[in-house]
Amino acid sequence: MTAKLLLIRHAETDLAGTFCGHSDPPVNTRGRQQIEILLNALQQHSIEAVYSSDLQRARTTAEAIAQYFNVPLRTTANLREIGFGDWENLTWEQIEQRDPAHAQRWVAECPRLAAPHGEEFAAFEDRTLREFDALATASQNAAVVTHGGVLRVILTRRCGLSEEQAWLRTKAYCSIFTYADGRAKL
Repeated sequence: MTAKLLLIRHAETDLAGTFCGHSDPPVNTRGRQQIEILLNALQQHSIEAVYSSDLQRARTTAEAIAQYFNVPLRTTANLREIGFGDWENLTWEQIEQRDPAHAQRWVAECPRLAAPHGEEFAAFEDRTLREFDALATASQNAAVVTHGGVLRVILTRRCGLSEEQAWLRTKAYCSIFTYADGRAKL
């Protein structure tokens, strides 16, 4: 039996609109409201376990789900967002002002070019897919709470979506999609 995974983006923080990466802000008031809406949306599902990034915004979202379903929660750094190095907590406009040449190169070479002192995309993609593949082959229904970049890697590399489709699908905080039988059900 293969797992049915509910892949969920974490709730909003006050760093929304910035390159948040490995930064660890808490969920804000609006994010807490999003979690309540998320729990209502999840009522129809059977969840046996919750897996989460170890960063606070994902962990807070995951803890609410685990408590609601009274199931175990496991956190892992393998489900973290990509690290943005010197660009952490900056908006795109701030990045363009501070380092226009690297910003221009980054857009042209994305995702191959890392942010200054940031995580290499190949390493990020590798850790993300190794963790996801392990969860997808487990024999349990689970919620996986993580970040937009992690979800986009899964949607493009394991579900065949274009980068644009994956971006649109993961833009909203607390967005959900189901992965079962080797494909995403959007």
